[in-house]
Amino acid sequence: MASKGDVQTLEKGSVYFFYRPKVNEEEPSGLGDVERMYMVLSPGRRDVVRLAVVGRKKLPDPSEKGRRKYWGFVDMVRKDPTAIRDELGSDEYRTKTRGRQHLPEARPVGEGVYRILRHDDHTHLVYALELPDKIGKVQKDLNIAREASYIISVKNPESGSKPQAGLSDGQQAGFPKKLQEEFRGRKFADVDPPEFLDHEGCEFLLIPASDDVKEELGLELTPEHETRHSADVFQELRLDVDENPVRPLFEGKWD
Repeated sequence: MASKGDVQTLEKGSVYFFYRPKVNEEEPSGLGDVERMYMVLSPGRRDVVRLAVVGRKKLPDPSEKGRRKYWGFVDMVRKDPTAIRDELGSDEYRTKTRGRQHLPEARPVGEGVYRILRHDDHTHLVYALELPDKIGKVQKDLNIAREASYIISVKNPESGSKPQAGLSDGQQAGFPKKLQEEFRGRKFADVDPPEFLDHEGCEFLLIPASDDVKEELGLELTPEHETRHSADVFQELRLDVDENPVRPLFEGKWD
């Protein structure tokens, strides 16, 4: 199939979406009960798994082409996927004023395939869902579409940040010289190579481009049919399908 413009696949793999409820919130019912949204990227044929935090606790609406820029950052990069599982797990802690606090585990809300693409003079992150079978309320609230395309770029950690914006200097990525040179003094660079995302503290911007990857870029992603027993998110991240709250992933309902 002929593509629209020059399209080159730089990386492809599996993508998983999660949300974590707020502290002590055991029955979340909407975006107001969300503490964080996560995106896990697992490149095919590479021994690395990335856990990214998505700003505003939801994805940009892919149908609002070019209207908004959403910030995010790579929170954790590991070779062992069980480290990502542990980070997404629940926790108990105490505070002086409120006593014991419970941080609920993150809930899976989407599984699919993704690609990072070079498209003419910019890069895209595109995905297509395998689960859930039908988009439910939780996916609609988090702007997780059946498929989506975003223009993606990474921030130059040497360009500084506005007050109260982005990560602090100590949290930002320290890219090796070869990657840092890709900025060529600019504030942002394309995600080319995708190894930018292999560095914790890498900040990125997502700009909605389309909710129809085939129409926009001329390529068709090929998600597989997944079930409760075959879902990669449980196998790769070693999640217990019988213990983890799974209604958001299979039924599209808040849980």
